[in-house]
Amino acid sequence: MIDSSYWDAKYDVDNFIYTKDANRFVKEYCQPIIEKIGKSGKVIDLAGGEGRNSVWFAEQGWQVENIDFSGKALSKFLAFAEERGVAELCFANRADATGFESVLMPVDIGVCAYLQIPQPDLFDALDNLIENIRRGGYLMGVWHARENLETGFGGPQDPEVLPTASELREFLAQYPLDIEFLGNRDGQVQTKDGLKPSTTLVLLAKLR
Repeated sequence: MIDSSYWDAKYDVDNFIYTKDANRFVKEYCQPIIEKIGKSGKVIDLAGGEGRNSVWFAEQGWQVENIDFSGKALSKFLAFAEERGVAELCFANRADATGFESVLMPVDIGVCAYLQIPQPDLFDALDNLIENIRRGGYLMGVWHARENLETGFGGPQDPEVLPTASELREFLAQYPLDIEFLGNRDGQVQTKDGLKPSTTLVLLAKLR
């Protein structure tokens, strides 16, 4: 498995690797929840990296905990939060996705965006995340889909780290979750040659 030193090196650049813009699927699926709950919400952004999604949640007035095992990424996240004036709502937790202890739990939304790791580890991470979501809260996930190998552009080329909707559905069946959406969406990847199509797996489920 790729360790934290790999990601520390990758993030050790002046620019933001994944931009400062929140993922469009995170915004699309979480905005209605934010509007329903108001400004008292709490969220875990699991493997949140440089914090593009975390800072967006904080800008909506939510407390957010970015859990990532790259210290370099979390330093950039905290600086970004300071830049946007939301540092008091942001918490950095350096930990592995499969074994973290949350400081904000129980949260209203647990987000897992682009945690592309082997399936047994991903399922351990999701199990841990679900344990930290309150009853009535939401699990939201975004991944490069395995189908992207055939129908899309970019993302990991190893099928072992690319989940499918059917595999996720089978795994999640053991939890008290009502799946509101689980399937592939058409995404886009920015390249030097312009936008290219990608296949994105999106999950939204509510904890009973």
